[in-house]
Amino acid sequence: MSTLKVDTIQDTNAVEMYLCKAWVNFDGTWTSGDPIRGDGNVSSITDNGTGDYTVNFTTAMPDANYSTVCGGYGGNPCTVAFPPTTSGVNVISFYSGSYYDVAQVTIAVFR
Repeated sequence: MSTLKVDTIQDTNAVEMYLCKAWVNFDGTWTSGDPIRGDGNVSSITDNGTGDYTVNFTTAMPDANYSTVCGGYGGNPCTVAFPPTTSGVNVISFYSGSYYDVAQVTIAVFR
């Protein structure tokens, strides 16, 4: 396998392209074992209580000024709880106004 290292990636119109710096698909209902189904730059998930998770990065972000996109299975919404940190991001999922453990949570982080 080869490694490609560049400072900036641009399209043919010289518009800079920003890549996903971390992503994960995990089971928010897990009770034992590893909840992560697939990931990039995510070391673990911390269960902080019902519907409350921390996504821990393998390699820290340069600062906390990143954007996070999250989704929950079956239309159950999730959101990022602030403030984010360089080492991880806190995510909550909810249903009908209450915290709720979701069977599939997906997170993508862009910086």
